Amino acid sequence: MNLLTVTIFLLAASVVAVALFRRFQLPPVLGYLVVGTLVGPHAFGLLRDVASVQHLAEFGVVFLMFSIGLEFSLPKLHAMRQVVFGLGSAQVLGVMAVVLLISLAAGLPWQAGVALGGIIAMSSTAVLSKLLTERLELDSPHGRQVIGVLLFQDLAVVPLLILIPAFAEPAGEMLRTLGLAALKAVFVLALVLYLGQKLMRRLFYVVARRQSAELFVLNVLLVTLGLAHVTEMAGLSLALGAFVAGMLISETEYRHQVEEDIKPFRDVLMGLFFVSVGMLLDPHTIFQHFFWVALVLVGVLLGKFALVAGLARLMGASPGTALRSGLWLAAGGEFGFVLIALTSNQPLVPMETLQVVLAALVLSMLAAPLIVHFSERIVMRLAASEWMLRSMQLTRIAAQTMATDRHVLICGFGRSGQHLARFLAREGFSYVALDLDPEHVREAVSAGESVVYGDATRKETLVAAGVARAQVLIVTFNDTASAERILHHVQQLRPDLPVVVRTADERDLERLSKAGAAEIVPDVMEATLMLASHALVLLGVPLNRVLRRLRETRSERYRLLRGFFHGLTERSDDSPDTQAPRLHSVLLTDQAYGVGRSIEELGLDEMGIEVSAVRRRGITGVEPDSEMRFQSGDVVVLLGGQYEVSAAETRLLQG
Repeated sequence: MNLLTVTIFLLAASVVAVALFRRFQLPPVLGYLVVGTLVGPHAFGLLRDVASVQHLAEFGVVFLMFSIGLEFSLPKLHAMRQVVFGLGSAQVLGVMAVVLLISLAAGLPWQAGVALGGIIAMSSTAVLSKLLTERLELDSPHGRQVIGVLLFQDLAVVPLLILIPAFAEPAGEMLRTLGLAALKAVFVLALVLYLGQKLMRRLFYVVARRQSAELFVLNVLLVTLGLAHVTEMAGLSLALGAFVAGMLISETEYRHQVEEDIKPFRDVLMGLFFVSVGMLLDPHTIFQHFFWVALVLVGVLLGKFALVAGLARLMGASPGTALRSGLWLAAGGEFGFVLIALTSNQPLVPMETLQVVLAALVLSMLAAPLIVHFSERIVMRLAASEWMLRSMQLTRIAAQTMATDRHVLICGFGRSGQHLARFLAREGFSYVALDLDPEHVREAVSAGESVVYGDATRKETLVAAGVARAQVLIVTFNDTASAERILHHVQQLRPDLPVVVRTADERDLERLSKAGAAEIVPDVMEATLMLASHALVLLGVPLNRVLRRLRETRSERYRLLRGFFHGLTERSDDSPDTQAPRLHSVLLTDQAYGVGRSIEELGLDEMGIEVSAVRRRGITGVEPDSEMRFQSGDVVVLLGGQYEVSAAETRLLQG
């Protein structure tokens, strides 16, 4: 096959695999690895030209390192220096030391031990940061430790990318190569960092002034691949240049725009990279050495867990925090695959050993979400003091809220929660706020606010915060899954308690309403109402009429604002708006199946479609009766999901 045919084939297989893995809430990385394993030369042998795929996949590593460079912020690194350079460096060096000793005992050269140690030391930045965000644990003690260690691991990849290729050379040549590489790296980095910052800011300023998205993306690609080429010409890796490019842009005001523009290239090319790693996996070798795969898997999970937990405990973390950090960081990560791909090109590690390690890492990543899911139960069993700490925390919350009665319980004390608290205080209502950000809590408590540290998604926390005595509960953060958990607990504890929930838009109105929310406030719709009210007042509409319109729209659960017409921007965007209810206009010609038939006869309601309006001879009728019959020339405005709208259009036109 030529390169284009190979790429199309891999993309088609990846679409199917990633869709399946997303369906079961598993990391997409595993889907790519499975595709590579199945189509590679060792399984079904559909693709035997691994080299052509690897050449294309190298760009995936380049853009991944560029993204890591974008996240590399000197102020952030300085703020987390104790965790990053303390726990992070100890974890990476500790794992490498243990693996080196085991490798030497097994008769492998020390270079192979260092390479394998670097591979096993890595954890998944993509998977763990996503899980921390979803579980609202980014600002928890163990969340900060996990992020700090992941940041050091990302940085540790850079020297490993230089070291591993040098290990393949003879001892005398290796020292000379490493010394020369170090000098080149220092010179290139010093030159780029000294001159690059000013040049980068000026270059992006000139490009941004042209106000061309196409030109901006081209410039990002030029900078990324250009610096990668510079470091490659200097005898260093492509990935190092990409990392430096990201690091330079991270200190400019264009960082966030660059991050969004580069994301599609990074994700697709990284997918191809993981496919190429999967092609290295030989299922026959794994079945032959299944005992060793299982042994390495258990060793990786238990070893990293024990090492991280022990180091965190030595550095002053509580037993519960140390155990959680160990559990979160026990599995392998995507940078381990990057280093495996690099090591496979060097005569350092026997291929059978590399196959065993690769299989163990894949299985560990598969186990990572399960380990995180059960981490709380494991910690409660292993740390007797955690029960006492949890009890003390709940007692402290209860003690702070005991004097309050008929108060407002605010879940989340971010910007929205704080503004809400001021309104309540001005009207003389007492409130208790729960928040998981220790900085929010510390600052607010010192200012005299009624805020306590606690997870509002936990049943016992709501009880301690006085949900039984509360007058109303308000969820101020925009997280539907967490809001549903809170609503579930409230339905068990106080089914009569009214709950107000914030959400992004109208997508989750029905879902949250069924879960028990008394009122749901969509951000997009409220912003639209405010824009409309100001515009109407400025147009001369009497204020009382504007207020009446606002009340009517809210009382009808925003029916007037449900859905919107999707344009090219929404179609090309992967944002949640693409899944939101949409409006779509259908013109009925003389030959249309729907002419002469009513909404009820066509069964549009059964398809989950609402006819929002019908435009006939220039006059628009909103929410037509279900018995109204369509006529030729009618423009029917449909409201529903993307696939439902498409099916309804087919029904109207073709039957």
